[in-house]
Amino acid sequence: MNPQDKNGWTPLPHSHEDITRARSVPDTPQTRAPAYRLAWADEDFMTRRELRPVRLQLELLKPEMMLAERGIDSTVILFGGSRIPEPGSSPWSAKNETQKKNLEANSRFYDEARKFARICSRHSAVSHYREFVVVTGGGPGVMEAGNRGAHDVGAPSIGLNIVLPHEQAPNAYVTPELCFNFHYFAIRKMHFIMRAKAVAIFPGGYGTMDELFETLTLIQTGRMERVPVLLFGREFWKNVINLDFLAEQGTISPADPDLISFVDTADEAWAEVAAFYGFEGPG
Repeated sequence: MNPQDKNGWTPLPHSHEDITRARSVPDTPQTRAPAYRLAWADEDFMTRRELRPVRLQLELLKPEMMLAERGIDSTVILFGGSRIPEPGSSPWSAKNETQKKNLEANSRFYDEARKFARICSRHSAVSHYREFVVVTGGGPGVMEAGNRGAHDVGAPSIGLNIVLPHEQAPNAYVTPELCFNFHYFAIRKMHFIMRAKAVAIFPGGYGTMDELFETLTLIQTGRMERVPVLLFGREFWKNVINLDFLAEQGTISPADPDLISFVDTADEAWAEVAAFYGFEGPG
């Protein structure tokens, strides 16, 4: 049986075998021509504009298959700013003293994200890391803190990175086998939400708010089951968004602000998750 074929014996050659064979043919003008390349092994062909629907499908399918093979059924998302520094470190993104002061003050959320990830990961261990697996965007700041918290307790965690104009390597705490890279923001966000049983959102910028409001839109419109949406930092978020004002203006329903729980600490956040799902005892 072909070791590459997980569905049993087949009399047909596996695609991986054909790639090997195609590479071993004699070097001639014909075999050097782009037309001769196997379609799926031809990067120039696969990156053509007309192949965008295929690339979208592949980007959806690859992480889905690998997470399923790992047995991961549900996740806890940690969204938050890449610019939030670890306490005691200099804010690399600060452009002036005011930003430096505020980022240093918000660095406490690095510790809270790390602690929350530890709590979630300890709970995940009960299911042999099938449920409540920590997932982040795989980058620095709050994302690093989330993966680091899982790493602290020997738990796997997922990183959903994306190619950006400026170089950004995955943080060192993402489980290598669960470190994915995306071209399409839309597909990446689908993978965040598809398994989410809780969404923890820490102070951040445009990207964090995009992720927050997409989650709220899906829940508000019934396209997604309600899950705990935890906003870390009451003071920060009360200044950033005014949901009560939106409700007063009639642009959202009076009950829509209740889709969010404001918390300040990891313990407070886990209490919200435990109450929502009826867990007994601490995480």
